Amino acid sequence: MHQLPIIDLAVIAIYLLCMIGVGIWFSRKNGNAAQFTTASGTIPGWALGLSLYATFLSSNTFLGVPGKSFGSNWNAFVFSLSMPLAAFVAAKYFVPFYRRSGEVSAYTHLEHRFGPWARTYAMVCFILMQLARMGSIFFGVALALQALTGLEMRTIMTVTGICIIIYTVLGGMEAVIWTEVLQGIVKTAGAVVILWLVITGMDNGVKDIWRIGMTDGKFSLGSFSLRDFSTSTFWVVFLYGFFINLNNFGMDQNYVQRYHTARSEKEASRSIWLCVYWYVPVSMVFFFIGTALYAYAQQHPEALLALKQQVAAERQVPVASLQPADYGDKVLPWFMVSKVPKGLMGLIVAAILSAAMSTVSSGMNSTATVFLKDIYQRYADPKITPAGEMRVLYIATALSGLLAIGFGISMIGVKSILDMWWELSGIFAGGMLGLFLLGIISKTKNATAVTATIIGIIVILWMSLSKYLPAGWVSLRSHLHAHMIIVVGTLSIFLAGTLLSRLQRLKTS
Repeated sequence: MHQLPIIDLAVIAIYLLCMIGVGIWFSRKNGNAAQFTTASGTIPGWALGLSLYATFLSSNTFLGVPGKSFGSNWNAFVFSLSMPLAAFVAAKYFVPFYRRSGEVSAYTHLEHRFGPWARTYAMVCFILMQLARMGSIFFGVALALQALTGLEMRTIMTVTGICIIIYTVLGGMEAVIWTEVLQGIVKTAGAVVILWLVITGMDNGVKDIWRIGMTDGKFSLGSFSLRDFSTSTFWVVFLYGFFINLNNFGMDQNYVQRYHTARSEKEASRSIWLCVYWYVPVSMVFFFIGTALYAYAQQHPEALLALKQQVAAERQVPVASLQPADYGDKVLPWFMVSKVPKGLMGLIVAAILSAAMSTVSSGMNSTATVFLKDIYQRYADPKITPAGEMRVLYIATALSGLLAIGFGISMIGVKSILDMWWELSGIFAGGMLGLFLLGIISKTKNATAVTATIIGIIVILWMSLSKYLPAGWVSLRSHLHAHMIIVVGTLSIFLAGTLLSRLQRLKTS
């Protein structure tokens, strides 16, 4: 086990105590479910915007993005470029829609529109998506902290998860938002420190990073071909980013729930734009960190030898066969262990913990809210007392955290955090978004919506699983890139529902 200096341990301990302290402070206010889930609508817009930004900037960004740009190029940055378009739609249409509904759950209106099945389907997709998201985040932070401390990954996930559970259960949504404000600042500072350390380690600073990156095509955003949707082109990633961000802002309980915490509809809409203004440039910093690390490795090839030998031993392959993409996710933790000086390591570790805690805490709170509103009150006890609501929220919050830890442990050994999360989110989100758009845009009726959703699910399952078909059935495999699952799945439900509705109207006219 690596022994961190006392000063770094002190920084980490202070950070963790501050998080728990915030939970204890706000626990005094949590006397009812409205306070626990929406902070009774008292959050200023700027704090809400930083909270949304912190949720986006998870450990999948902190570790997965540098690993991705190290191993390939800036193609994944197109995801960030799609955010303003999705934010425009969300601020103009989604926020007013949810604020007028007054429903804390993002899925209650689906029952009003199509019936209980629609609400249940969307809720199940959301919970699975949240567990996958939180699990990937736990795995990412464990991957980094294992390199820094030598502790076993399962231990890191368990200890980190318990800390998050404590302050989230104690403080509710208000604690989640205000800790995320602090966490957003901490991890942004951590990213700037890491970038500065990499740049100062180069012979000629940024000039060398730019020269090596341009020579090896590391700044490429991908092919701009409109004919190829089987590889990760610019347009494939842009479409994926637009649809997944549309789902985030329009159907994800994490975000919808926070629209109700704002003091007004105007502040809720502004918070989305503040999130975009922060996330896009900061995500660019993380991509540049990955490219800078690649350039650093070209100037110091001997420095990565030990890391390559470790990865080769884990995979039981020759060192010479390894490509940068094979060890991209481990390069940033390696750099921190090797090059971060004493005194700054504590800040970096706190930033990594912040990247995990911000997204996981909001995920736990929103999952508990969905469980109370869409499962317990809907099917078990519609007349539950205020004390009973709080008891269910506490238990559901803790349980979702424990399940997320289990998901994270099951992901040990995954090659790319970012690729894995993007594929899982596309699978779970496609059906939710398609059904949501069908409900608010078209005049589709219940029976038609059921048929359209079944068609969409079949398409999503085919695109997700056809790659496992035997070689003799290769003609039946999907030849579209995995990023297209949410695009095709969403459009399948929406277009099928719209077309069937039109055919029904023609028959009756």
